[in-house]
Amino acid sequence: MDKSKTANTSGVRLKVTEAKQSDVGRGIARVDPADFERLGAQVGDVVEIRGAKKTVAKLLPAHPQDRGQGTIQVDGVIRENTKAGVGDKVAVRKIPVAEAQTLVLRPFGASSFSSGDTEYLTRLLHGLPVLKGDMVRVTLFGSRAQEFQVEAVEPEGAVIVAPQSRVNVKGETQKEKERVGVAYEDIGGLKRELGRIREMIELPLKHPEVFERLGIEAPKGVLLHGPPGCGKTLIARAVANETDAYFTSISGPEIMGRYYGESEGRLREVFEDAQAHAPAILFIDEIDAIAPKREDMGGEKQVERRVVAQLLALMDGLESRGNLIVIGATNIPDSIDSALRRPGRFDREITISIPDRRARLEILEIHTRGMPLASDVSLEHLAEVTHGFVGADLAALCREAAMSALRRVFPEIEFDRDYIPYKTLASLEVTHADFTEALKEVEPSALREFFIEVPNVRWDDVGGLEEIKKALKETIEWPLQYPHLFEQALTRPGRGILLVGPPGCGKTLIAKAVASEAGVNFISVKGPALLSRFLGESERAVREIFRKARQASPCIICFDELDSIAPRRGMFGGDSGTSDRIVSQLLSELDGLEALHGVVILGTTNRVDMIDPALIRPGRFDAVIEVPLPDDVTRLNIFKIHLRGKPLDAQVSIEEMARMSEGLSGADIAALCRKAALSAIRETIEGEKKGARTSIGALMIQSRHFGFPPKADPPPAQKHMVSAGRV
Repeated sequence: MDKSKTANTSGVRLKVTEAKQSDVGRGIARVDPADFERLGAQVGDVVEIRGAKKTVAKLLPAHPQDRGQGTIQVDGVIRENTKAGVGDKVAVRKIPVAEAQTLVLRPFGASSFSSGDTEYLTRLLHGLPVLKGDMVRVTLFGSRAQEFQVEAVEPEGAVIVAPQSRVNVKGETQKEKERVGVAYEDIGGLKRELGRIREMIELPLKHPEVFERLGIEAPKGVLLHGPPGCGKTLIARAVANETDAYFTSISGPEIMGRYYGESEGRLREVFEDAQAHAPAILFIDEIDAIAPKREDMGGEKQVERRVVAQLLALMDGLESRGNLIVIGATNIPDSIDSALRRPGRFDREITISIPDRRARLEILEIHTRGMPLASDVSLEHLAEVTHGFVGADLAALCREAAMSALRRVFPEIEFDRDYIPYKTLASLEVTHADFTEALKEVEPSALREFFIEVPNVRWDDVGGLEEIKKALKETIEWPLQYPHLFEQALTRPGRGILLVGPPGCGKTLIAKAVASEAGVNFISVKGPALLSRFLGESERAVREIFRKARQASPCIICFDELDSIAPRRGMFGGDSGTSDRIVSQLLSELDGLEALHGVVILGTTNRVDMIDPALIRPGRFDAVIEVPLPDDVTRLNIFKIHLRGKPLDAQVSIEEMARMSEGLSGADIAALCRKAALSAIRETIEGEKKGARTSIGALMIQSRHFGFPPKADPPPAQKHMVSAGRV
């Protein structure tokens, strides 16, 4: 039986849902395979989607986890063309389609495209089904997209862009419509936060009658707060676009005026304009600039006091603000007036957190949509190494990588022409080296004050100490990588580990390996950097470190030489009490009223006897692990690590050297290997100066280059420990 005869000519009704990231911009719609028979269609057919308007898309089957729900997955461009939002019902039916002979596009907003870019645009639009009047979004080489409106198609009706299609661009640009071209698919890693905002904003704007019938007052405001660059403004723009509501935005400082009453008047005008176009969304960016705490203002700040009072009255005064939702954004929520942060004004406060590895991968996928990535580029690897990067940082990273690739073709570009030849554009490719170069230019905003390059030290670079490695993996890596297992077992993971032992035994090296292997954010704290001559500054620095760590969780805080910042209280009676206050602050942060979620503390010291006892009790540092001087097997492993790849003479016995080096620490062995290599280099250079026919390639490290101290005389590290009475 011909399936086309069974097709539903009136269309199958399906519910609109968001598209997957990999489908954005491809002009495709995914439906349950069970609906294919109802549509009389096959994979790859073109269907008409009719909401308030109609558009066309290519049909593909939904992913297994999305089947059986009666939905159609389409991206923001298709939703814009149908004027249907997420959750709305649309009619879908199969239609015939022809190859486009001519396509006339008119750009939205500023555009530098010209007739010379025809071949480039045809390649980007290849395979896209369109109708006259549709909006199409072209994802360019970088992370930016250019939107066009289809002015005319030939032949008429639904067409699909083919390689031989002629694409013409009208030179003049039309004014931006009253919409913002940001869809939900353009936001990565904030699915939970976006869901909370949508349920609070979309429902009151689309179906206010539901609240009226139930006698419930709809939510009227939401405050978004989080570090700069995490997507607060982007979320507001996406919600405004997807709800098709009137959207107006103001920045805090632009409200302020120089004349009496001018600031309050400007604020009233903004609210009146939004109320006149209800349903509407009013977005106030940097709200802390116009609504700081009134009790913190001096007598000279009367203007700011009046602006705060005016904003409070407009948001929840005697006069109702109607179907107007206010979204505020700030990165310092604690500086906002407390009267503003109550239900009725801002009904909900949502924290936009720093993206984790999974979220960073989603963001990278969004910003590399239009990039021709080389085969050696791994977005998963980039997501792992970009600790502390927020969305804006990742966008800058992709832009810098694209610029690095562009520099390679600069000599081929003729700047006297009004377009870049398609052949030049087709040769562009972004490689792993481009991203590596970009990582040198972009620093993570979330950890800028504490950012360090996470060392490339693996567990293989740490000789021996297998039991210590196992304990660290269980205490540090497992809670950060498998938190759900600890929740199932109703077990609180360890909060911190203190590594103790003689100097040079690898405590700091182990900390570096933990930072590298755990794949999480890493903050390194050097004790003296916390000390300040001003009262309260040292404690504030400690609070700031823990605040950043909570914000950037999962995170490891490493305190190297912990005894320098947390000595026994009262030990230094003559000082100003700074160290005592730092210890008290550390104690409250590690095991105080505010819980540490996703934060692990790692400390190192060779003077555990000097550390305050309250700090090393269970609940703060749950485990105190001693890193001893290496035994024979460990010394052998350390020798192998430090002699790895070196040109060793066949007569050199690593096993014998390990046996003879009893009492040496890991640092002593590293120094011994380095000195042996330098001795061999010195001999080779001096031989060449004397006319010996040797080459650098003939360099060989021999047994005589390794000088061991007499066995009766212990090495420097051991002598230190003997004098300290600890060996």
